[in-house]
Amino acid sequence: METLNSGTTCDLCDLHGDSLKYPTASLFRDFGGLVHFEGGIETVQCFEDNSFVKAVLDEPGHGRVLVVDGGGSLNRALLGDQVAAKALKNGWSGLLINGCIRDSKEVATMKVGVK
Repeated sequence: METLNSGTTCDLCDLHGDSLKYPTASLFRDFGGLVHFEGGIETVQCFEDNSFVKAVLDEPGHGRVLVVDGGGSLNRALLGDQVAAKALKNGWSGLLINGCIRDSKEVATMKVGVK
């Protein structure tokens, strides 16, 4: 896990150049109750196992955003209503998930960003 507090997207691009990978604009949809969210970034890589996501969200979020690299798998949800509620309770601004979620109707009612 790595925390980045470099400032803007432009700063990250300048700093890391060609090593960055960019998602296409249509890759992410809004699932959470917050459409716009921001904060320092925490990353976690997991494949079809949300225990890593749960462990990170157990920590105080302090307004951070958790970026989850789930390998794009649609076989196992990496976030549901209970895990989203934990993120909200512990002060996370939002989650950006490369994978799938469940309980989207319930997650949509929570004041946490989920893409």
